[in-house]
Amino acid sequence: MADSYTLYLKTQDYHWNVTGQQFGALHALFEAQYTDLALAVDAIAERIRALGHSALGSYAEFGARTKVAEAAGKTTAMQMVAALAHDHETLAKATAAVIAVAQAGSDEPTAGLATTRQEIHEKAAWMLHSFLE
Repeated sequence: MADSYTLYLKTQDYHWNVTGQQFGALHALFEAQYTDLALAVDAIAERIRALGHSALGSYAEFGARTKVAEAAGKTTAMQMVAALAHDHETLAKATAAVIAVAQAGSDEPTAGLATTRQEIHEKAAWMLHSFLE
């Protein structure tokens, strides 16, 4: 959840601040990605609650637990793309670990949610890498 929320915030920041020749395409892509992440964070939080745990709810909690670096300073459009591609790869790997744990515990709803998220993060990384070629 912390990684997804941090990536959501970072993607929204980049959506607002992207400039350059690829502005239109990246502005739209980043919006689609942060919209998906907003919905994902809600689904993840609800799954955490369904399992009887408290969902994180503060920047401090997210910051203490995330593997995703926050956006910092002025970055070019292609630096934004590269950073987000890396972050989506990070989340795809993290969701693979969640799937393994969930399946070992016969928690198919969590495994299903994580499988969906893994697919989305892998596709997002591929799309972002396409801008870098």
